Amino acid sequence: MLRNTKEALGEGKESGLRHTFWQYRRENPKTRVGEPPPDGLPGFNSGVLLLNLEAMRRSKLYNQLLEPAMVQKLTEKYRFKGHLGDQDFFTMVGMEHPELFHVLDCTWNRQLCTWWKDHGYSDVFDQYFRCDGEVKIYHGNCNTPIPED
Repeated sequence: MLRNTKEALGEGKESGLRHTFWQYRRENPKTRVGEPPPDGLPGFNSGVLLLNLEAMRRSKLYNQLLEPAMVQKLTEKYRFKGHLGDQDFFTMVGMEHPELFHVLDCTWNRQLCTWWKDHGYSDVFDQYFRCDGEVKIYHGNCNTPIPED
């Protein structure tokens, strides 16, 4: 599925990271960071993750981004204080270097959590949550039950 030799990872977009960029977004009001699809950069959800291990090993850029100083630089730039480990790391890297990622469409990681709809996202929730097409993999985040159909 990863077609481009620079693409080291494949992930779907996230529906609930907007709040982690609140300070960066306040300081950069015209940013796409944290904005919903299709034109925004909402971040990644690593519930479904494709890894091109060979590309990851070969990529000088990707390996530089693993260095603590580079991670610190990204967290400072985006004023990022995450709590989701790999997902946070891939989200920050994707903001700077989208060429390293193949974006999976939402049907490959259909997130079911609607918690954010009632907790600060009501005005934009549907823009993040919308997913047209036949679902291939459901993601029962927030302990949301998986549909039986």
